[in-house]
Amino acid sequence: MDFLEKYNIKLKNKVLLEMALTHSSYSNEHKGLENYERLEFLGDAVLELVTSEYFYLHTDYKEGQMTKKRATFVCEKALATYAYDIGYPKYIKLGVGQKHNLNETIIADVFEAIVGAIYLDQGFNVAKKYIEDIIIPYINKDVNFNADYKTMLQEYVQTDRKSLEYEVINEYGQAHLKTFEVVVKIDDIIYGKGVGHSKKEAEQKAAQDAYFKSAK
Repeated sequence: MDFLEKYNIKLKNKVLLEMALTHSSYSNEHKGLENYERLEFLGDAVLELVTSEYFYLHTDYKEGQMTKKRATFVCEKALATYAYDIGYPKYIKLGVGQKHNLNETIIADVFEAIVGAIYLDQGFNVAKKYIEDIIIPYINKDVNFNADYKTMLQEYVQTDRKSLEYEVINEYGQAHLKTFEVVVKIDDIIYGKGVGHSKKEAEQKAAQDAYFKSAK
């Protein structure tokens, strides 16, 4: 899978990876297949340990602050964002009745399940590096996954009376799993790019990218 190869990870046990990508709706229709739920449970624990260790070793936050920060970067929206950026969704196996309802909850669960699969196949250190490679850049930017970056960017641009425009530069995929690539321009100069499974999501990510480049 290309989303693992770019992190120099190659699982020996391919069954684990297939399991991590299999939703219960698909396994119910294909008897004998296991779904990702048990791996998700394991991956959740590994994620919590790795992020807890990171905040303990690299910050001087009090216990309550560490708890809040950890929750921010392992919440459902955060995990789904990582998964979208890496490219998981197109590989997720859904049953016929679930095909048109690939939501953030499922995608976040798959992210955890894949962490669990990496941990079982490659050990803790490889799983830890994978998690840190993905999450630390977001921590360093102090990304707020519940923030409305479009509004924040608009307010920033208005202070300098600059023009702001979003443009879809590409869209692809099947109807139930469309992917949109959007750029945001400030005074006709591209400042950010975002990819998502709706124009709204892609615009938010483009705004987030531009906000951290221009407003910080």
